Amino acid sequence: MRSIVLFALGVGGAAVQSAFAAPVALPSYNVDPALTSVSGLSSGGFMAVQLHVAFSATFKAGAGIVAGGPYYCAQGAVGTATGPCMAATSISKPATSTLVSTTNSWASQGLIDPTSNLANSRVYLYSGTIDSTVKQLVMNEADTYYKNYIASANIFYKNNLASEHAMVTDYFGSGCSTKASPYINKCNFDLAGEILKWIYGPLNAKNTGTLGGSFVEFNQAEFIASPATHGMASSGWAYVPASCGSGQQCKVHVVVHGCQQDPTKIQDKYYRSTGYNKWADTNGIIMLYPQTAPSSAGNPNGCWDWWGYDDANYAKKSGRQMAAIKGMVDRVSAGGGGGGGALPAPAGVNVTGVTSNSVALAWSSVSGAAGYNVYRGGTQVNSTLLTALAYTDTGLAPATAYSYTVRAVDAGGQAGTASAAVNATTTGTGYTCSATTSSNYAHVTAGRALNSGGYALAKGSNQNMGLNNTFYTTTLAQTSAGYYVIGNCP
Repeated sequence: MRSIVLFALGVGGAAVQSAFAAPVALPSYNVDPALTSVSGLSSGGFMAVQLHVAFSATFKAGAGIVAGGPYYCAQGAVGTATGPCMAATSISKPATSTLVSTTNSWASQGLIDPTSNLANSRVYLYSGTIDSTVKQLVMNEADTYYKNYIASANIFYKNNLASEHAMVTDYFGSGCSTKASPYINKCNFDLAGEILKWIYGPLNAKNTGTLGGSFVEFNQAEFIASPATHGMASSGWAYVPASCGSGQQCKVHVVVHGCQQDPTKIQDKYYRSTGYNKWADTNGIIMLYPQTAPSSAGNPNGCWDWWGYDDANYAKKSGRQMAAIKGMVDRVSAGGGGGGGALPAPAGVNVTGVTSNSVALAWSSVSGAAGYNVYRGGTQVNSTLLTALAYTDTGLAPATAYSYTVRAVDAGGQAGTASAAVNATTTGTGYTCSATTSSNYAHVTAGRALNSGGYALAKGSNQNMGLNNTFYTTTLAQTSAGYYVIGNCP
């Protein structure tokens, strides 16, 4: 059976936890919220754009996009992802005007942050002249897209270096024209440094010796329930400079790797050997490295969700992976700002009741708190500040695992440190899976699949089933309402 695979998106001696130590809860630090930014490569580049645009009130400082494309480029279709959004031609390229219209519409509905937040961001774009995976035409459209919201003076587009599809460094990796694992190429160009300097302005010289900070392996399940089910690893990584660990106010930069660059494929190379930490160490920048995980259902290469393999809302604030990374940023930034001293984490958070569609929580009071916010998988679920020490989250799916944290909020509106996460699973039997074997044409006709560029895509998961005709036969399992995957029921 034909399948489309989204191709690869493709050392200091700092203190690090034992390889055998359990991941810890992501700590909180003293962070200036105005100095948070993001960058990413390939699937991580597309994800970085999603984060920057959808959470523009959070990623205020800016973004670095390497071999990515405009926001919502794939529009929920894997055929569009692998076609106009990667292998663009002059007659088949991203529909940028449509993407701008979608952006404006979603912002007006509150599905993403107001686009006015982007005006003062600084964006660094990079595309190698010989990149054969994400063509320069795609990055040209990213440049065009951003210029709808950001002045040209705040956008830098480097597109004259003969590099293949990879993260570019000046000290580590394969040859510059290589397209192979680990998709990190030594091109005598410090791309990480150039991105950070463009976003933040002049920086102290990088540390060219042994790093002085610490690597922290943290538990990603605090931010997304059942991470492996949704394309994310159980652990993420952060690099924390010594100055940030000692309480000085710092910046935060999120780095989003590409496909085939998670630790199962390239171990620690991306979060240790792409050059970011050298600059972070001398400039007070906490580096946050969320991690994907490969799965057999729609994401064998450990890509980030930029076409909808896990979630139809993948590019909105409510997208699972999006909300998880936003939750990580909120957590790492919750240790105080401007010397204000954030409130401590609520103690005693516990699950007091569970039904098929709700979870009830309670917690202990925090001295000085004006109220509390509750977060499910890193996303706030209460619409107004809670003054009670209990909350019931409703409208949930049966037989589904959820993860919650609680934060106290002071009279000035500053949220304190997040509590330890508590997990709960709703009751009920959930959805009864059913499988159907039929031709791809019959699946499309029956609404179990969609036609995209002559290929049949499983509805919901967007897995590619092959050509949309009567000669290709596929078994589709309906695992939830309106959601189909290739294969039989578990």
